[in-house]
Amino acid sequence: MAEQQADRNETPTPRIRLSERARALKTELTALWYASQDPRLPFRAKAAIALTLAYTLSPIDLIPDFIPVLGYLADLILVPALIALSIHLIPAPLFADARARAKDEPLRLPKNPLTAAVFIAFLAALLGLCVFSLYKKFAA
Repeated sequence: MAEQQADRNETPTPRIRLSERARALKTELTALWYASQDPRLPFRAKAAIALTLAYTLSPIDLIPDFIPVLGYLADLILVPALIALSIHLIPAPLFADARARAKDEPLRLPKNPLTAAVFIAFLAALLGLCVFSLYKKFAA
């Protein structure tokens, strides 16, 4: 009976495994950022990393999450695939250095209200452009 109790206490719960995976994902994204700053990195790898980080950190999804199942499924498939592609394109010794640096120096993004305001203004302008173009198309 005591052995069963000990086994239950050592078995990780899904919540713990999920938090470990989220932490690992954050470390991998940080390693990708550090690798992208290395001048030895080939251009194709830099382009893949830029696409990966832009999609992963952007609040805009390719398929919005409010579309049932497809929105979340796209994130569950697309983000890991982009990360795997980026890692595959990076030379192994370079990524090992970046991973070690990511574990030693976690990336801390500063909170910048000006950047947020510029980003929101850009999204508002993009939305306005879409509304204007739809209005011109259907008003005629």
